[in-house]
Amino acid sequence: MITIDGIGLTLAQVEAVARGRAPVRLHEGAAERVRRSRRRLERLLDADGPVYGVNTGFGRLAQVRIAREEQRALQRNLVRSHSAGTGRPLPADEVRAILLLRANALARGQSGCRLVVVERLLDLLNHAIHPVVPEIGSVGASGDLAPLAHVALALMGEGRAEAGGEVADASELLDRAGIAPLELAEKEGLALVNGTQAVTAIGALALMRFGRALDTADVAGATTLEGLRGTPEAFRDEIHAARPHPGQIESARRLRALLAGSEIRESHRTGDARVQDAYSLRCMPQVHGAAREAHAYAERILTTEANSTTDNPLVVPVGEDDPLSEDGSGAVRVLSGGNFHAQIVAQSLDLVAIAAADLASISERRIDRLLNPDLSGLPAFLTTEPGARSGLMITQVVVADALAEMRVLASPASVDSVSTSASQEDHVSMGMAAARKVRRSISLLETVLAVELLCGAQAVEFHRPMRAGAGVERALRAVRAEVPPLVEDRVLSDDIAVLTRLVRTGALTGSGLDDS
Repeated sequence: MITIDGIGLTLAQVEAVARGRAPVRLHEGAAERVRRSRRRLERLLDADGPVYGVNTGFGRLAQVRIAREEQRALQRNLVRSHSAGTGRPLPADEVRAILLLRANALARGQSGCRLVVVERLLDLLNHAIHPVVPEIGSVGASGDLAPLAHVALALMGEGRAEAGGEVADASELLDRAGIAPLELAEKEGLALVNGTQAVTAIGALALMRFGRALDTADVAGATTLEGLRGTPEAFRDEIHAARPHPGQIESARRLRALLAGSEIRESHRTGDARVQDAYSLRCMPQVHGAAREAHAYAERILTTEANSTTDNPLVVPVGEDDPLSEDGSGAVRVLSGGNFHAQIVAQSLDLVAIAAADLASISERRIDRLLNPDLSGLPAFLTTEPGARSGLMITQVVVADALAEMRVLASPASVDSVSTSASQEDHVSMGMAAARKVRRSISLLETVLAVELLCGAQAVEFHRPMRAGAGVERALRAVRAEVPPLVEDRVLSDDIAVLTRLVRTGALTGSGLDDS
C-alpha cells in the first residue's frame, strides 16, 4: 500500500502503482489540507470577487464574469470542450501514473477542490479503471489540457475507459465498480485539467527504464570487453578520482566489479602489444557516466515535479502559517501564476533523449568491433563458418537503423514554441512531444543493448573454457538461460526480443554485483 501526501512521492512508487498495480491511499494529514483548501475557496466565492476559472472564463475569456448559478456548468463545459485528444491511446501504465500524480498534486491542498475529487482518482486506480487518453493534444503549458481532460471526463462518467482489457463507456465501468460519477463543483474541472501530469507520468516511467538501461550498458560493455580481450586498466580508481564526476566514478566502479577475477584478462596480461583500447572500450566510464549525470538531473526534476502544485490559480492562506479556523475565518488569497508550464520537465526529458542516443552510439561501435574480424581477432560475424553462415552480421544493421531514429529523437522539442489560445498562451514547452520522444528513444536503446549482449555473449564463447569476470559470468548465465550460443544460423528476432525484455526489466544488472 502506497500512501500519498503531496510531498514524498518517489518515482519508484510511481512505477509500482503504474506497472505493479500497487494500491494507493491518501494520508489523513493531506486529506485535511484538501478540506481546508476547499473551505478557503468557498469563502472567496461568497465574497464574489473575481477568481480566474471559477467565476471568470478561461484564457482569452478571463475577463468574462460567470454567474454563480453557471459556475458548475463552466467546469463541466471545460472538461468536455478540452477532451479533444487524438492519436493512439496511452498505455494503461502511463494512465495510471497520470491518475496517481494528479491525486498527489491535489493532495497538497492548494487547488480548492473537494476531497471527493482526490478520492475518485484513487478509486479509479484501486479498481484498475483507466480512462482512454489519446496521446496527442498537449503543448505542455497551461497544463496537459487534452490528456487530463479525458481523465476528468471519465471521472464524470463520460467518455471511454478500460478495465481488465475491456474498453467500454466510463459510466458502465464505474457502475460495475460501485463508483458514483463525479459531479464537478466550482474550480474542480480546472484543477483536474490544469497541470503537468501527463508529461511527468510518461517521463517518469521512461526514466525508470533508462536507469535500468544504464546499469545494463555497463554489463553489456564489460561483456564486450571480455569478448575482445580488452584491458580494464582504464577503469582504475586513480584515473577517475582525478576527474571526479559522480556518474563517471560509478560506472568505473561497476565495470571493475563486473570484470573482477577474469581468467580471460589473466590470459593476455603479458605479451599483449596493445597499450590501450579503442575509445568505445576505454572511455566507457566517461560516456556511460555522462548518461548517469543526465539521469540524476532528470530524476531530481521529475521527483520535484511529482510533488508540486501545478494548476492555476492557487488558493493559499495569507502568511506562512495556516490561519484558517474551522469556522472559516482567516485571510485567504488566490494567486495566478504559471506552475502549469512544463519547460523544466521538457528540457530534462530532451536531455535524457540525447544521453540515450549517445549511449546507443557507443554501444553500436562496440558491436561493430565484435563483428569485424579486422578489429576483433575473432571469426567474422562471430560464426565458426564465415561464408557458409552469416552469423550475427545483420544485427549491426538492425542497430544502425535504431540509432538513426534515436539521433532524430535527440533533437529537442523544448526549444520549439507555438502561440496558442489567441496568443494568451504565447510560449509553450512542447513537453508532451518531448515525453513521447524519450519513451520511444528508451525502447530503441533497450534493443541496441540487447544486441550488444547477444554479440558479446557469443564472443566470450570463443574464449571458453576460460571464464570472464564474475559479474559478467552472472549476466551470461541469465542470457544463456534464454538464448543458446549461436552454432547454426537461425532467426535472430526472437533472441533480440527476449534479451530486450531482460534489459527492460533490469534482469541482467545483477543485485550481487559488488559481491563478485
